[in-house]
Amino acid sequence: MEGAWNPWHGCRKYSEGCRNCYVYRRDASVGRDASEVRRTAEFDLGTRKNRDGSYRIPPGTQVFLCMTSDFFLEDADPWREELWDMVRVRRDLRISIITKRILRVRECLPDDWGDGWEHVTLGCTVENQAACDVRMPEFLSLPLRHRFVICEPLLEKITLAPYLTSQIERVIAGGESGERARVCDETWILSLREQCAAHGTPFTFKQTGARFRTGGRVREIPRERQAQEARRIAAGWKP
Repeated sequence: MEGAWNPWHGCRKYSEGCRNCYVYRRDASVGRDASEVRRTAEFDLGTRKNRDGSYRIPPGTQVFLCMTSDFFLEDADPWREELWDMVRVRRDLRISIITKRILRVRECLPDDWGDGWEHVTLGCTVENQAACDVRMPEFLSLPLRHRFVICEPLLEKITLAPYLTSQIERVIAGGESGERARVCDETWILSLREQCAAHGTPFTFKQTGARFRTGGRVREIPRERQAQEARRIAAGWKP
């Protein structure tokens, strides 16, 4: 079972991968400014209970935390400690946090973090080589029990191999969606898959994005077919 827990909403664009952010697109479609960060009504969703005393989010659920913002966003500093308290209580969940702000993680960890919490997995987004070379060394040095890499939106060919140690549990790649999507190239995806295979790291090609170059030709791929096309073009690799 999977679910989302979005304690705050809105974000500030941080790097090249944020240019066509889906949160900004969705907010703009309803006349809202996504750069205005606000605490949401589901801030305490993870610890809410039903009338019978059971948790609203059942034990064992895979929870993606803070998917309409960034968990380590500066604007959320006043709320994060309270959220950590709730994450600490819900050790019966499998919580994933995806961030571009890897350089802020160390200063934002709770005092009792130690070498990481077993039920929390951190995902580092790297969209191009520059982001990869800045974020990955810090990512690998963090005290974490579980970590994975997300190359999405993939904007160019990335040499990830130097960072594919046994600490990286999996790599996920994907193209960019939306009307202004930048091109994702099949050769970039296949290169990542080969790098992962060489290091025994599981790899998943999640979706092609809206504009995918294959065989030297850019194809416009409808949203509903992007995951299907990804599976056809470059199936994932598992050791």
